[in-house]
Amino acid sequence: MRQGATYDTGMLIALERHKSRALQIHERMIERAVRVTVPMVVVAEWWRGRTDDRDDILRSVDVEIGEQSRTVAKLAGESLARIRTTKEDESCRSKLMVDAIVMASASLRGDVVYTGDMEDLSRLGASFPGVRVLAV
Repeated sequence: MRQGATYDTGMLIALERHKSRALQIHERMIERAVRVTVPMVVVAEWWRGRTDDRDDILRSVDVEIGEQSRTVAKLAGESLARIRTTKEDESCRSKLMVDAIVMASASLRGDVVYTGDMEDLSRLGASFPGVRVLAV
């Protein structure tokens, strides 16, 4: 099976803002017919209303829905349980939850994750050792 890619919110923002590295990566994925997956929660975190750019980006990726989302949610929850947090970290828990879902989603397919947030995704790396994370 060919390795795919999973995008997080930072990657979608970078595409929307026409950041050159993100555009190059995305164009390469399209040229090579690589499947690009975006978890539904990432779309919810990124979407702030319809624009032509946002619609074009969404048409070029597969948004993860359905039964696989249940498995992703369970894996993400288990990874969050392994991370120790302080009271101060609790306010960032929902952001970390989205990152955990991105990592869990990618782990099911053996995807590479493209992100604008290496720090938080790296915290989750121990739970998903087969997932490679690259910065945009």
